[in-house]
Amino acid sequence: MYMVTMRNRFSTRMVNLHRFVKSNLVAGLLARHHPRDAPPPPQISVLDGNKATVVDAADVAALMEAAAAAASAHKEVTVVAAVSRLFPTVMVETFLKEYVGFDAVVGREVSFAGVMDDDDDMERFRDVVNKTAKNGAGSQPLIFHDGRLAFTPTPAAALAMYVFLPLAVALSVLRIAIFTLLPRNVSGVVAALAGVRLSVTGAPPAAAEDDAAGRLYACNHRTLLDAIAVSGALGRPVSTVTYSLGRLSELLSPIPLLPLTRQREEDRRRMASLLSRGDVVVCPEGTTCREPYLLRFSPLFAELADEVNPVAVHAGAGMFYGTSTSPLSKCFDSVFFLMNPWPEYSVHFLEPVPTAGAGSSIEVANRVQRVIAGALGYEATALTRKAKYLLLAGNEGVVATKRSNN
Repeated sequence: MYMVTMRNRFSTRMVNLHRFVKSNLVAGLLARHHPRDAPPPPQISVLDGNKATVVDAADVAALMEAAAAAASAHKEVTVVAAVSRLFPTVMVETFLKEYVGFDAVVGREVSFAGVMDDDDDMERFRDVVNKTAKNGAGSQPLIFHDGRLAFTPTPAAALAMYVFLPLAVALSVLRIAIFTLLPRNVSGVVAALAGVRLSVTGAPPAAAEDDAAGRLYACNHRTLLDAIAVSGALGRPVSTVTYSLGRLSELLSPIPLLPLTRQREEDRRRMASLLSRGDVVVCPEGTTCREPYLLRFSPLFAELADEVNPVAVHAGAGMFYGTSTSPLSKCFDSVFFLMNPWPEYSVHFLEPVPTAGAGSSIEVANRVQRVIAGALGYEATALTRKAKYLLLAGNEGVVATKRSNN
């Protein structure tokens, strides 16, 4: 009898959790795509002598819409607090504080089994507001995020994705076969017929002389296909270097890939040897970034040639992102990008940047970063691969490898 009772309690809690995720989480995230009444205006409350602007809204979208109004309408208020009656605090607190600009967030409490408390706790709200100081730094931009979906999963959009999914897998396999099996002079045309779009602006540099070393191209990093897109835009083969490449991505790549060791002198030797045999494409950021920002450029590439050819690339993904921080799913990054209905790459060749007599390698790397950022309209930052992986994956993005350094 006791076991039956415990089983029933567990089943009830799981059903409650399922209902919460289905009705509250999804509906809340999608609420901005459905007609709704305007969010209530921010109200000023005085709690134990402390003034606070209280934004009380049904979902996160409404909270975000009211945040700016709350901050600008009441300049004398010390704390801007968000009250979410739909989401639990643990789900929205970090996002609303760091990326929207709220000082305090009070939501519903969730028990261990996933059951939310329906009662409003005024004492808890009072305690949170009174212990919160005004956030003078304001909100910060959202630069790093993970996940595969490149669209807001409204019911209609989610249904369209599931209907398209079998065709997406077939298209990805077909496109991969085109790039890996067909000759280079015909693969571009056939890929275009299969829905892959490549636009080129700027004048692609001519091939190096037969007795000269190859050209060095430095581009921003959007997906694992950056170097392949540059190769297609040039109309000739190139090589590239990479860290922590999955076996599947290595097998599917139509261009040579050289793994790096993260040991500066050894990596310099490998890249110089590769450059002596032909054109090389490098992504000095060291990791991908989806948003319009450029991470700090590693200066090693600026020590390899007398000039660097900056290349600004942009990858368009309408349904699936082709990047991930999970070691297990990274090998499918290219597969997911090619699952998009119309995977698109734009490649912009910029004026060469001299390295000889142009200052230190760090100064040259910063100059190349600014040139590419200016061409794309992006913002150059000092953020690194380590910062991205610490935020998204809880590690420094270093994957142990069994490859030999020879």
